[in-house]
Amino acid sequence: MPLGATMVKDISGEDILMRSLVKDNGLLVIFSCNGCPFVKAWEDRYPELGDLTSSNDIGMVLVNSNEAKRDGEDSFDEMAAHAREAGYNTPYVVDTDHKLADAFGARTTPHVYLFNKDMMLVYKGAIDNMYEVNPQVATEFYLKDAIESMIAGEKIDPAETTNKGCSIKRVKR
Repeated sequence: MPLGATMVKDISGEDILMRSLVKDNGLLVIFSCNGCPFVKAWEDRYPELGDLTSSNDIGMVLVNSNEAKRDGEDSFDEMAAHAREAGYNTPYVVDTDHKLADAFGARTTPHVYLFNKDMMLVYKGAIDNMYEVNPQVATEFYLKDAIESMIAGEKIDPAETTNKGCSIKRVKR
C-alpha cells in the first residue's frame, strides 16, 4: 500500500508524513480509537508492540479514523489525554475524513496492517485471538508471531485473521 504524500496530525501537534514512519523493516499500522471496548481490551499490548517494532526496526502508528466522533471522545484533545493515560509509545494520529481507513479498507478498531520492508502487506487482521476483556485467554498471538516470522524471513501463517472490534465511525457524505 503506497502511502504517498499523506499527512496526518500526531497528538504531539506535529504534522507527520505517513511514509516517514516506515523504517528499514517495514511499518505496523493499527486503526484504533479511545472508546471502543475491543480497543480497551487490547490497548495494553500497544506499548509492548511499540517496543517490539522499535527493536526490530519497524515503524508503528496508531490511527484514529472515527471522524463522526471528532467532537467527543475521539477529539484531538481526548486522543492526547488517552494516549498519555494508556502509556502509548508510538505516534497516535488523526485520520482526517477517514481517508487512510478508506484507502486501507479498515473496518474496525482495532484493525491491524503489517507491511514488510518493501511495503508489501504481509499480515492483516487481529492482534491475537483474545476477543474478551480478559487478556489471559489469548492463546494465539497472530501479530507478534507475524512480526517475528517477517523478521526471520519465514512465511507468515496465518497472513490474515478476522478483525474484531467496533466499526470505524465514518461521516456519511
